[in-house]
Amino acid sequence: MSLPEPRDPSGPYRISLVCLGNICRSPIAAKVLSADLDHAGLADAVEVDSSGTGNWHIGQGMDPRAAAILRVHGYPTDHVARCFDPARFAKCDLILAMDTDNLDDLRKLAGGRADAGERLRLFRSFAPGTGSNPEVPDPYYGGDDGFTTVLNMVQAASKGLTEELVARLGSD
Repeated sequence: MSLPEPRDPSGPYRISLVCLGNICRSPIAAKVLSADLDHAGLADAVEVDSSGTGNWHIGQGMDPRAAAILRVHGYPTDHVARCFDPARFAKCDLILAMDTDNLDDLRKLAGGRADAGERLRLFRSFAPGTGSNPEVPDPYYGGDDGFTTVLNMVQAASKGLTEELVARLGSD
């Protein structure tokens, strides 16, 4: 999969990760991707943020189960939930939804903007071998095992995306 060209070749490549409430999947993905980019020497070349399409959790920290799974695996857990700002369409190089519902919500928010189409994708589409379902399922209403599943999916997608970013941007 090829990455869209950067909007500003002299600035950082901007990636926004989006789920429903911004307390589970997208903050997990942001922490994992940021760590992978740091390890690859791209921390200064790529800017990562996360948000949600819903406004229920604005200002809250991440779900305690999401924070716990990240903590166990050595990732940071600082986070404040926010809602996706449509102004991000003009600023982000890549906007990655966690599932098709989130992707549909983002397309509606884009309102046919020509600059949004190629930049909207499913995050898990960067993971090898995702098969016919490239979604990261919402673990919110399930048990702890759902958060482990999400972390595993996110790590695979993050690795694939990081490899593509290294190929495009190089590394330090």
